[in-house]
Formats: sequence, structure tokens, C-alpha cells
Amino acid sequence: MSTTELEARVRDALSGVLDPEIRRPLTELDMIRSVTVAAAGDGAGPDGAHVTVGVDLTVAGCPMKSTLVRDVTTATEAVEGVASAAVELGVMTAEQRQGLRSKLRGGAGDPVIPFAQPGSLTKVFAVASGKGGVGKSSVTANLAAAMAADGLSVGVVDADIYGFSIPRMLGVDRQPTRVDSMLLPPIAHGVKVVSIGMFVPSGQPVVWRGPMLHRALEQFLADVFWGDLDVLLLDLPPGTGDIAISVAQLLPSSEILVVTTPQAAAAEVAERAGSVATQTSQGVVGVVENMSWLTQPDGSRLELFGSGGGEQVAARLTDAVGTDVPLLGQVPLDVAVREGGDSGTPVVLTDPEAPGARVLRDVARGLAGRRRGLAGRRLDVTPVS
Repeated sequence: MSTTELEARVRDALSGVLDPEIRRPLTELDMIRSVTVAAAGDGAGPDGAHVTVGVDLTVAGCPMKSTLVRDVTTATEAVEGVASAAVELGVMTAEQRQGLRSKLRGGAGDPVIPFAQPGSLTKVFAVASGKGGVGKSSVTANLAAAMAADGLSVGVVDADIYGFSIPRMLGVDRQPTRVDSMLLPPIAHGVKVVSIGMFVPSGQPVVWRGPMLHRALEQFLADVFWGDLDVLLLDLPPGTGDIAISVAQLLPSSEILVVTTPQAAAAEVAERAGSVATQTSQGVVGVVENMSWLTQPDGSRLELFGSGGGEQVAARLTDAVGTDVPLLGQVPLDVAVREGGDSGTPVVLTDPEAPGARVLRDVARGLAGRRRGLAGRRLDVTPVS
């Protein structure tokens, strides 16, 4: 086999190696700088050639470079005629990074919010609650992990700027990789994640006013490279404040998912969070009742927080928005759900048959199966005079 033919085979094999953050082939991203096949006597062995692959990293401190080296080496050594392989790492020039950003943005130079574009097929769900402590973030993390486990491309924006908890619940412990002005989000359990908690020192509070909150959310949506997502989940802060309004402005096609507990006091406040849709023209996809009951050893249910809150919220929101707002599921109190949140691996992955996990997986599949609404999309119709 000629050197040229072997080099072509190696490049073909490398087209199947994906960048672990961008999730696109290295060859498509122009990250393969060179493929060098050693000539006889220059390192080639009796069982085949020695191949050196030059790879240009997006940034010098790329946190996934060891994964890239492993994947490139494995793919190269699997090619017939290659006995051994080595990887030489380099770094993209400013011009290369600019070309990469343009390519990832579809040729657009300036960042835009992809989910607000008319052609977007991503389903966007804003997970809201009237008050804190009802398990909204836990529901968000588990829904995201369940959808990803079912093969969907999923992203999560932790929009709870003051009370961020998504990084812990999904086990993310590093910052996004910065390619100049573009951020590549960390991926945990197949879910792309971004949160202000990735940029704030441990224990330090975020003390921002409304305009800064809006700008942070806008950057999370526009400056982060999300790729082609099937579903985007936003974990909203409790209540009906600045972030809820900003989500409606920046993502007019988003739908609200309301989380409540059975307690009447919590249900009344949760109803207000869903009623925001009447003023923002968003849809309300449904209600999830969390902490519905505690199953006793004898199989009976202990309703620690009362009962009926989820049904009450669903019924009242149906009247308020004028469309059917279903109760999508009732999640029982389950120690495994709490343990999954603390460990960074959601219960839908660690114990998918646990009572809480089964409900959350059913809710996730129901949401994933919904059709993307027509709000903000171009319709191929022509008015007739």
C-alpha cells in the first residue's frame, strides 16, 4: 500500500472521531493539521507503518485533550497497515478560531439565539415554580438525563442565577471551554449544561440587578454553542420576576412546565408562575406534582404535604390560559431522588425503576414526543387577494 493511500485511509478513519465538546468530526472542524506516514527505516515497523497525526486544539488548555489523543490514536491504529500512532498537539491560530466560530454559527459572524430563529426545531421548556423548595431543579435534572438516555440531544440552562444547583445535580465540576467569545458547554450524562455556578467561586453569592440577569441569560443562549438540540430545558428561579420575563422575550416559542407540591399554599403560588403565560403569550405544557406522598412499608401512602395541589393548579391554569393544561405526573417522596441529586447522577440513571424515576421518565417521554409549536416559525403560505 502506498504512503498516499494509507494517509487517505487514516484521514477517512479520523472523519469518525468527534470532538468531545462540539460533537462534530475533527475533520469537519479542520482540527486535523497533518497526517504523516513514516517511510521505511524512519520508524515504520515490520507489521506496518508508524503514523503521526497533528491535531490543533481549539484552545491551549482544552480540558478534553486527553480524550482527543486517545480517540485519535485508537482510530488511527485501527486502520489496516498502521502498526502504531502518535498524536502531536498544537493550537488553532486566531484566524482558525474565527473560521471555526463562523462555521459553527452557520456562517453568521455575530452570535444569535438559535432557538428563537424561525427555522428552529428545538422544543424549549421553561421549568417554573411559584416558590422555592418544591424540587424544580431536581425535576429539571432528571427530565434532561432521561431524555438524553433515550437518545435525544438535550441542553440545560440553569437560569436560577441566585440559587443555582444544576451543576451539582448533574455532576458538572468545570467551566465551559472558551473559544474567544464562544463557549463550549460541559457535557454530563449526555446533557449540555451551562450555569452561572460554573463561573462563581464556591460560597460566593451573585448580587445582580435585573439588567445584568437579562444579559447573563442572553449570553447563555447566544454565546454558548449548543449545536442541534432536540430539547432545551431552562431551570427558572422561583416566582415571576426578571428572568421569567426575559425568557418570554428571548424565547417566545418556549412553553412553561409548572412544578408544585400537593400543599395548598404551594399550589396557589405555583398557579401564579403558570399564569405568567397569559401575559407573555407562552404556552403551558403541563404541571408536575412533586413530593406527592411517602410510601409506607405496608404499601399505604402517607401524604405529608396534603393532596390535590397538582390537580388544582392544572385545573385553574386550564381556565386561565384557555387550553388544556394536564397534570403530567405525581412524583412520590423517594430517597433515591435526593441521593441522585446530591451525587450528581440523577435517579433516572442510577435506579430507573425507582418509583420517582418511573414517573419522571414517563413525563420526559411525554414532553419529548410533543410537536414543536408554530410560534415564531415561517409558514409557507401566500396571501391571496
